[in-house]
Amino acid sequence: MSDTNSQLAASAEIRARIDTATPHSARFWNYFVGGKDNYEVDREIGDQIKEIFPGLVDVALTSRLFLGRAVRHLIREEGIQQFLDIGTGLPTADNTHEVAQRVAPDARIVYVDNDPIVLAHANALLTSTPEGSTAYLDADLYAPDTVLEAAAGTLDFSRPVALIILNTLGHVADHDQARDLVRRLMAGLPAGSFLVISDSTATSEGMIAASDAYNASGATPYYVRSVEEIAAFFEGLELVAPGITRVPSWRPDPETPTDPAAASVDAYCGVARKP
Repeated sequence: MSDTNSQLAASAEIRARIDTATPHSARFWNYFVGGKDNYEVDREIGDQIKEIFPGLVDVALTSRLFLGRAVRHLIREEGIQQFLDIGTGLPTADNTHEVAQRVAPDARIVYVDNDPIVLAHANALLTSTPEGSTAYLDADLYAPDTVLEAAAGTLDFSRPVALIILNTLGHVADHDQARDLVRRLMAGLPAGSFLVISDSTATSEGMIAASDAYNASGATPYYVRSVEEIAAFFEGLELVAPGITRVPSWRPDPETPTDPAAASVDAYCGVARKP
């Protein structure tokens, strides 16, 4: 089979895996940040949840801004030029590779997701500056060894790497299992690497109600956690100031101030270095 026919067959297989009748976390999030890659079922649950808890839209928007600040900090202040972004979701504006290569054109980025709707848009992500590299892996957070082995085809694991897991660990129901997955991924990265995490938190009745409504929709469940449980992902690592904090409060950019109404979002984050 020719390369072109193989690619067409793979594309058809991916499209066949897409369920347009059930809400989907990546499409749901895409709707919240103003994207176009979503279906009516995603918009319906999105609108329902906005009525229950409008603040979830602020979580989506401020999390995207946090990603940009974290990537720029890691490049400018920590010298990181390699990024492993797991559970990247659907491409929107200012994806990891765009932010990174705007600052460091030779940055190398590997995206990881096993979701068919995301894979169907992979070509939009597979862009790069001539100096750098961007790759996309059809792989699973639950198989960290496989992820690391495949990522080594693009990233140089003799040099530090930033592991990014944003708004993804909530899909792992068991907290101990989620911690173990993070530990195993970080164990495969060299000293001087960084961990970047943000997730929605059970810090208000509104967020808990929104999570319950989303989980009742038939979509893959997402479990909001306590701030202490988010902090536990960073055990054994050296937190970058200001430590574990609400997403808008992590090194805010004075040139792009956060809407005061979004400052108390129910989402916490952190960035930490592997000693």
